[in-house]
Amino acid sequence: MSIFDAGHADFFGLDIGSTAVRLVELRGNTVPKALLKYAYVPLEGNLSLSEAKGDQQKLAKLIAQLVAQAKVGTKNVAVGIPSSRVFTTVADADRLPNSELDQAIRYQADSLIPTPLAESKIDWALIGDSEVDKTKQEVLLTSVPNKFIEGRLDLLESIGLNVIAFEPDNLAMARALAAPDAEPQLILDMGRLSTDLVILRNGVPSLTRSIPTGVEAIVRAATQNLNIDAKQAEQFVFKFGLSKDKLEGQVFQSINSTIDLLTAEIEKSIKFFQTRYSSSKLEHIIVSGGASVLPEFPLYVANKFGMSVEIGNAWRNVGFSLERQNELAAVSNQFGVAAGLAQRSAS
Repeated sequence: MSIFDAGHADFFGLDIGSTAVRLVELRGNTVPKALLKYAYVPLEGNLSLSEAKGDQQKLAKLIAQLVAQAKVGTKNVAVGIPSSRVFTTVADADRLPNSELDQAIRYQADSLIPTPLAESKIDWALIGDSEVDKTKQEVLLTSVPNKFIEGRLDLLESIGLNVIAFEPDNLAMARALAAPDAEPQLILDMGRLSTDLVILRNGVPSLTRSIPTGVEAIVRAATQNLNIDAKQAEQFVFKFGLSKDKLEGQVFQSINSTIDLLTAEIEKSIKFFQTRYSSSKLEHIIVSGGASVLPEFPLYVANKFGMSVEIGNAWRNVGFSLERQNELAAVSNQFGVAAGLAQRSAS
């Protein structure tokens, strides 16, 4: 599995999210590559998560229309895998010749992944020496159910696309948002149903996790505690957020317990990282998605963990003209996965 490599220019990134389908096409062999196309189409309900044949056909049609309308110049595509469908972990593996390593890792994976080995697609990448056991090396291990991969492959091939790679959304997101330095950093992306977390060390994922608390859970808390409908609750949440002095702090109070549940899980992950990698100090967090637009959430996180917090920029590692800066900034929090997929290696 290729991670964080400079890529080729003959494919585009496709993010099939829970609320929209997004694509990004880059060009050039330099780093950064230049932005050529970006586009999206909103999705209704749980269309992207449904396995019903009719819904799959509708999704395929929407993707085909999006690709055609964007006038994408290639049929080759790198596709994101939602966190709900993928398992990713860092494991220690024996130091073995390459000819033996793959078989050893797959044998070890059988006791680590949540789905039967025979029903899963396994991928892995060497990270470096283990900090816990100097006689071993670290491996980033990913597994996805075969049924999901085969279904998505059939869907995309049915509209004439050629899938060159699948990659977990959180790894693509991290590639797009990561600062170029090697200091440890935490990427925090809040989606509709979950919040993805990736901690990078030396530019490589050392911890990945999906927390099952997202925008929907926060809005649901506001709906119930303020006794209003979901539409109005969402408006209140994204207008007032965690502000204690707006509406007498009622919105903050209505969502505070859900936010605390989320930050408690983030804290567990930070502690796990700092225990395993005691020589590495985590001091920087990059927020994206709902986490970047929920008023005062970035400040809340900064104060909670005593770290600097930065709003993620999906176009950080992409070249574009200054005239497009405001246009791209307005949609930055939505295109991290697609941009990261477009930056990966095609090999």
